[in-house]
Formats: sequence, C-alpha cells, structure tokens
Amino acid sequence: MPSFLYSEGKMQTKLTLRVEKHLIETAKKYSKRRGKSLSQLFSDYLLMITNAETPKKNSKETLPPISESLKGVLRGKKLSEKDYKKHLEEKYK
Repeated sequence: MPSFLYSEGKMQTKLTLRVEKHLIETAKKYSKRRGKSLSQLFSDYLLMITNAETPKKNSKETLPPISESLKGVLRGKKLSEKDYKKHLEEKYK
C-alpha cells in the first residue's frame, strides 16, 4: 500500500523503481553535489519532461536544467570578445 507525504501543501506518493545499481550510486552522488534529494531530482525531471510536452501560453521556452542553472552567472561582469579569446588561448595551449 502506498504511503503519502505532504510537502509544500501537495500530497506525495511513494514510488518504488528498479534501476541498475551503478546508476543509483551515480545519481546519489549527483544529487548530493546539487544539494537535493534523489526524490526531488526525479520529481524535477518528471516535471521537466511532462511540461515539455504541454506548451504553455505566454511562457518562454523551458531550458534544460544545466542551462537553467547557468542563467545569470555572468550578470554584471564586464567581459569582452578579447577576454573570451584570451581564455580560449589559455585553455587550449
């Protein structure tokens, strides 16, 4: 019988999945680096893929999680094309 949890006013249901052991271990490490539970990452993923299938009115295109996490990283930075070229030269010496 499923167990129910309440989080942020929403009912949550426990789900059991069968996944390869190495994938679980990799996902646990990833979730720890992100500071989220594995359940939250899975839930975020389900929201992302289901939202991608249902276009929203008057909304911007949904970005992949990695792109979303980078939004605003350079806000307020004064970088030029010259800076970028210098970075590439150093990177690929």
